[in-house]
Amino acid sequence: MNTRAGRHFLQIPGPTNVPDRVLHAIAKATIDHRGPDFAPLGREVLEGARAVFQTLGAVVIYPSSGTGGWEAALVNTLSPGDRVLAFDTGEFARLWADVARRLGLTVDIVDGDWRHGPDPAAVESRLAADKEHAIKAVLVVHNETSTGVTSRIPLIRQAIDRARHPALFLVDAVSSLASIDLRHDEWGIDVTITGSQKGLMLPPGLALHAISARALQAMQSARLPRAYWSWEPMLAANESGFFPYTPSTNLLYGLRESLRMIAEEGLANVFARHARLGEAARRAVSAWGLELCAGRPDEYSNTVTTVMLPAGYDADALRALIFDRFNMSLGTGLGRLKGRAFRLGHLGDFNELMLAGMLCGVEMGLSMAAVPFTRGGVDAALQFLETASSVPAIQRA
Repeated sequence: MNTRAGRHFLQIPGPTNVPDRVLHAIAKATIDHRGPDFAPLGREVLEGARAVFQTLGAVVIYPSSGTGGWEAALVNTLSPGDRVLAFDTGEFARLWADVARRLGLTVDIVDGDWRHGPDPAAVESRLAADKEHAIKAVLVVHNETSTGVTSRIPLIRQAIDRARHPALFLVDAVSSLASIDLRHDEWGIDVTITGSQKGLMLPPGLALHAISARALQAMQSARLPRAYWSWEPMLAANESGFFPYTPSTNLLYGLRESLRMIAEEGLANVFARHARLGEAARRAVSAWGLELCAGRPDEYSNTVTTVMLPAGYDADALRALIFDRFNMSLGTGLGRLKGRAFRLGHLGDFNELMLAGMLCGVEMGLSMAAVPFTRGGVDAALQFLETASSVPAIQRA
């Protein structure tokens, strides 16, 4: 189709839909980032970010993608040749491990099937066997965007503690923060990394860290080269609401607005909304007779559902058909899932009717592409959403 009426449905698991309130905020005139009007903005976004990370500790904000956030977490806490423990649980876990390797770290990879998060028992076993404490950090992706698997972070923290191992705990929360419950302080995470383009409802361009006291202590002896990514000048400037170099001022306007929106809804309500929509999406997939990539219910993601197609059917051809016919973008299969799976994004500024529209487009696309499936996925999702809502019945007049 050469022309497409209506609004584009962006149903990839990030970047997500940017709400109008945030777009309007970003459109404000840029101000002097060294002037007195900037400091209140800087202080408000840093304090609001602490609430979303569920931390009382340090938070930093970089003009960067989440990939920069990965590098920053590593160079501020580790030294050349340090050993880190990583888990091949999906494409983003693999890429983060590759960043660590290219920085000169020694990476121990635990193989995975891309259908499960790290096994807490395996974490404990690996660390307990490391009698010399050569492993300096454990890298875990909280919500693997490629597979729709959410790792059991509290259980992994408990496994580290049972092993009595001092390794730092570094967690990628790019597709989970502000969507799936994550408690930086309570769960004993040392560095939590996220990006602006998913649950925070912004365009790409910001990476954020929550940093524990242990991580700040590790920074004092870390010897990997760092300049742009260094925490020290960032934290020093942040004390007065400023940044050590030019920040993304207009994205910070947007962040201030998105943090206000999250606070207005309430973080617990944000998590409950994502859980409700994620379950509805999974019920649709089940009713279609298709298979989830995620292998166990307690690791199902509430922000992205990765759907496997039957052997012999091309997921990218299905995505192309749906895009051309219904003006809707679905997430592609990544890495070893390329061509075998597509991804449904249901996070950020997202509600029941948006989910229903997405599922309608998928169901029509499956039929048009002659993929073997059973109709009724949309109905299954809608029936769940009706019963899951707490809206009182309308009284008959």
